[in-house]
Amino acid sequence: MRSPYSARGATGALFFLGVVLCITGCGMFNPNLNYRALPVAQRQAAVQAVPFFAQERYQCGPAGLAMLLNWSGVEADAADLVPLVFTPDKKGSLQPALVAAARQHGRLAYAFNGVDPLLKELAAGYPVIVLQNLGLKWIPKWHYAVVLGYDLENGHVTLHSGTTANKTTDWRVFIRTWKRGQYWGLLALPPGELPASASQESYLKSVLGLEQVSNWDGAARAYEAALVKWENSLGALMGLGNSRFAAGDKDGAETAFRSAAQSFPENTAVLNNLAYVLAKQGKFEDALDIIRRAGDIGGPLAPVVRQTHDEILVMMKSNPEAAGP
Repeated sequence: MRSPYSARGATGALFFLGVVLCITGCGMFNPNLNYRALPVAQRQAAVQAVPFFAQERYQCGPAGLAMLLNWSGVEADAADLVPLVFTPDKKGSLQPALVAAARQHGRLAYAFNGVDPLLKELAAGYPVIVLQNLGLKWIPKWHYAVVLGYDLENGHVTLHSGTTANKTTDWRVFIRTWKRGQYWGLLALPPGELPASASQESYLKSVLGLEQVSNWDGAARAYEAALVKWENSLGALMGLGNSRFAAGDKDGAETAFRSAAQSFPENTAVLNNLAYVLAKQGKFEDALDIIRRAGDIGGPLAPVVRQTHDEILVMMKSNPEAAGP
């Protein structure tokens, strides 16, 4: 094991694989729902101060992402985003490219499917990129728009779309075109802000995207926010420890892993990473005690634990003064 982060491939990844597989989709939307049954405060919402970028031909993806990034505090021009998200042979932008570009600009990219999440995010004050099919199922005309708000009593939704800002669209027409895009939506938030509709599993999956672009400080802020909402979350504690270590904050990593070990004393992945961080700080006695505990537990991570144990011994030999008599 070279570091707690490389152990992520053998340990943390096992946990997060479980998280990813637990992601569930949102239910389908019934356009005939009686909205008058909702509290008045939930029947309408509007996001303020979302910049508008008129799209060039085939450039609704870069334009939509530019709107979200600028709203979130990142200066970005639609033209500068074209090389990152536009696929010429598709004459458009693919969803994974928008997600990746948002991450590259330091934002938490949170994708979802469903109308209920859309309403929650707008009510929380977050604009949302949506994928619509403005054509027919057999002759699609794919289009990205930014949803700014809705008024369920009056039956309309407000969009930045194409070359029109603050466009008012009939709610049923919007739902019909959005359904063809499988109700896909995307947020681009500053790390540390929680999507209003996020489950713990879906949120942690999104935070992993920050790690994938080595945005360790952003990932740490996002994991800290998760721990405020989901106290003692194993995924958030492990992610926080790994992110802090990767950023060079060994003390912070130790604190996170010790918190995880307190809540999950029999988790070998937690003990493995805590032992390694302690050894990297020259705390060899504590490190050996903890890695031996992990070895006694055994399980599928036993080979990783043995490797970490051996590496700690190598570190001790190379640093005899810290190792003690």
